[in-house]
Amino acid sequence: MKYDTVIIGAGPAGIFTALEMLNKGSRQKILIVEKGSAIENRQCPKSKVGHCVNCKPYCHITTGFSGAGAFSDGKLSLSYEVGGDLPTLIGEEKAQETIDYTDKIYLRFGADDKIEGIGNYDAVKEIRRRAIQTGLKLVDCPIRHLGTEKARDLYYEIEQYLIKNGVDIMFGYECSDIIMEDGKCLGVCVSRSGSNEEIFAGHTVIATGRRGADWLETKCAEHSIAHQPGTVDIGVRVEVRNEIMETVNKVLYESKLIGYPLPFKNKVRTFCQNPGGFVSQENYDNNLAVVNGHSFKETKSNNTNVSILCSHNFSYPFNQPISYAQKVGELTNMLGAGNILVQRFGDILDGKRTWPKELSQSNVRPTLTDAVAGDITAAMPYRAMVNIINFIKAVDNVVPGFASRETLLYSPELKFYSNRIKMDEDFNTNVKGLHCLGDSSGWTRGLMMASVMGVLMGRKLAQDEQNV
Repeated sequence: MKYDTVIIGAGPAGIFTALEMLNKGSRQKILIVEKGSAIENRQCPKSKVGHCVNCKPYCHITTGFSGAGAFSDGKLSLSYEVGGDLPTLIGEEKAQETIDYTDKIYLRFGADDKIEGIGNYDAVKEIRRRAIQTGLKLVDCPIRHLGTEKARDLYYEIEQYLIKNGVDIMFGYECSDIIMEDGKCLGVCVSRSGSNEEIFAGHTVIATGRRGADWLETKCAEHSIAHQPGTVDIGVRVEVRNEIMETVNKVLYESKLIGYPLPFKNKVRTFCQNPGGFVSQENYDNNLAVVNGHSFKETKSNNTNVSILCSHNFSYPFNQPISYAQKVGELTNMLGAGNILVQRFGDILDGKRTWPKELSQSNVRPTLTDAVAGDITAAMPYRAMVNIINFIKAVDNVVPGFASRETLLYSPELKFYSNRIKMDEDFNTNVKGLHCLGDSSGWTRGLMMASVMGVLMGRKLAQDEQNV
């Protein structure tokens, strides 16, 4: 098969590449290859059976059209300060301009026009004052909240728009390799149920998301695609009662706090806050179960959950941060017999595991009902655990009650985007015809910034077409 552009991965970066090419009047023949299902066919059985069934050959929450975005809380961060390091590649002004442009596309396809986290200047000022006093930085970012159930509807509209306007999408096909010749990328090899296909294209765009970061790292080594080890995030998902987070939820919706706690001074941050949300499980390759959080527009719980992530860098002699994080996750899963572990903060401080009876007597009831009560400190690296404990204590000065003895910590929370692809500002790699986007490229973290990268890629490909 021959195409002008082939896009590997139907997450936000890949979707918005094709969408912007259409918006700019491109007449190129475009193909998106996605190993998961169309969004209308993505169903997580847990909602019916009450527990994770470890779907094969892939998890429907992380794989399929729109990637993990279909089942995520669907928050669009509207500031260039949030969402990864793309502004350092393209410039802060260009990043913000493209965020504003991309936001209008989301609105066009049905996003809620309400923006969370704006106004309330005096209340935000007070939260920032308390953060400064305890050595934390508050990043107050406007948020457009799609909601888990609404995000599916929105991405379905985008999916149908692409198909109706001539974009081919191959669902259920996995990219096995990149076709190379004399240092140039000619396309990709894809497979499905034992059958193999070669797809040739003038431009190949790799946008495989966090789930595909490990695969892309392998291909970089095989084909001499310039890259460098980046940062890996290891942490926990914290869950507290809504009453504890009431002020922050009302004023900011999502409080992004950053600190460098003693004694190690590693960067620790909050991420993906879900007021009235639900803790969830995602399954990656090799049966790796990781924790995440969702927030619906209509259905609400009594709890708020938020991720606390500790950043680690590795360069010499070990330079495989993704593998390191996977091993941490595997060890935690082993202790939980394949399930997510949950532990009360007070039990961690007391040096004891948590028992199911203790959870049943607590004010904070787990929204991830099949999480296993246990001891996450038996698997979490010492450095990361100390950082997390000291960070939680610091946040307690900003949000009193956050470090309550009944606060729940779920593990493992891992973010796989550590392989940083070396590219110019037009996303050209050292391999001619090959471009890498989104979280798997190491440059973005989250829906909006990955979408922005796709918009810029689509714009560049359409412009090159016009210049020919």
